[in-house]
Amino acid sequence: MAKETNKGPQKTNACRLLDAAAISYDLIPYEVDENDLSCQHTAAVLGEDIDCLFKTLVLKGDKSGHFVCVIPGAMEVDLKKAARVSGNKNCDLIPMKELLPLTGYIRGGCSPIGMKKTFPTFIDETCLLWEKIYVSAGQRGLQFRLAPQDLIRYCSLTVCDLTL
Repeated sequence: MAKETNKGPQKTNACRLLDAAAISYDLIPYEVDENDLSCQHTAAVLGEDIDCLFKTLVLKGDKSGHFVCVIPGAMEVDLKKAARVSGNKNCDLIPMKELLPLTGYIRGGCSPIGMKKTFPTFIDETCLLWEKIYVSAGQRGLQFRLAPQDLIRYCSLTVCDLTL
């Protein structure tokens, strides 16, 4: 059996969704350190400003159930702000063991694009300061670089203040 040659990173489901929607993006592979899945590490490996790398967090509210916050990599989500914008009184991050069954993604590879279900999703307003931002392409070691307006429009994101 012939060995398949690798011609760049393999397309993820999130890639196929953006392709189908004719959304322009760059697919940026990087070396993963399984012991350091932080955005700080990813930014350093990519040689990018950490503030243009956005991480995808899944939360559960006391009224609305699950929702998603996309925030700058060096920041922490403000749970009070997240609860307020999502229509909840309280919210918290979901336990890590719930991430894969709920979204189809693992820690370090959770993308706001192409989750198993559509959840209300909020993105921090600082995304608008950048011409392009990075978000996970749906697997560890792979990032999208795309215009924040395209991401906002495609995922029907609500832009708001989410960080401490």
